[in-house]
Amino acid sequence: MSSLALSVLLSLVSAVAYAAGAIVQERVAATGGGGAFAPLRDRVWWAAVALNGVGALLHVVALACGPLSLVQPLGALTIVFALPMAALLVRRRAGATAWRGAVMAAAGLSGLLALTGHAKSHALRGPDQLVLAGVALGAVALLALVAAAGVRRPVVRSVVLAGAAGIAFGIASVFIKTVAVAWTSGAVVLGLVAIAVFAAAGTLLSQAAYRGAGLTAPLATVTVANPVVAAVVGITLFGERFRYGTAGTVLALGCAVVAAGGLVLLVTERLGAERNGAADGGLPGADGGPGAAGAPVPVEPVARPLPPVLPLERLDRVTFGTGNPVGPRAAGRGPTGRPVRTPPFRP
Repeated sequence: MSSLALSVLLSLVSAVAYAAGAIVQERVAATGGGGAFAPLRDRVWWAAVALNGVGALLHVVALACGPLSLVQPLGALTIVFALPMAALLVRRRAGATAWRGAVMAAAGLSGLLALTGHAKSHALRGPDQLVLAGVALGAVALLALVAAAGVRRPVVRSVVLAGAAGIAFGIASVFIKTVAVAWTSGAVVLGLVAIAVFAAAGTLLSQAAYRGAGLTAPLATVTVANPVVAAVVGITLFGERFRYGTAGTVLALGCAVVAAGGLVLLVTERLGAERNGAADGGLPGADGGPGAAGAPVPVEPVARPLPPVLPLERLDRVTFGTGNPVGPRAAGRGPTGRPVRTPPFRP
């Protein structure tokens, strides 16, 4: 097998691993208890962390075997792979709007990454590392505070948290490159600390983002925000540019718009599902369909009201299918009004 084919295969397996990890994280968020650190006590959540670690490792190996312009765009397929995998593994099917949003986000991100120039080896100096870490931590903390205190709708809150997680992961990638370049100089302690802090923050924030927002919207937000933040840092701090000059920059902006449109579709799809849930009383599966865990929710039978009780003075106007009025005025009379002889009762 050639190195190019191996890099493609590893990239696809990496995207599948990332998608599986995201599905497990979403299920832990949907079925687990509250609290920011509650997933740390869940073995299933650690399986999701392991899947994400495998995906990251395969992605690094794929970058070593193939060109960056091919491997990076293939990583965007995580969003597309997650939809059929969720339908197969947890029986959560996505609608047409979610599919369109996922495809748009993946296509836009793929084009943006393909137009990103080949990153050269750069290393941040100590003061630059402190400034970048401080600004990034401030942005992540601000988004987390906004999501915790200022956003009430679960979907919008989850997207804000996913954006904060994407920033954390993107900054962690920048510090990973810095540590890899400056490893021989010995000045890597600050970079290692920054990697640990931002990777942990991104993992916890992404886990919190899956609570109450489904799978696709938070996953797409994290997947898009991560490389975009890394690209912005490369352009602003390292002087990197898009490929093909001005035309490549215009195309990259167009791809960014397409990716943003995909994210908007995914968010509006989740908002529509949230409104439908509120119309059904806020209960998943209120129409007898699948609930939050995919199991059918029993619907309580609706009791029919009892017929009204007629007063005694109106019983003489009621007939019971024989044409004979029943009541005190019609006692002892037949259909024509003639007296009717009633035989005596014999036990």
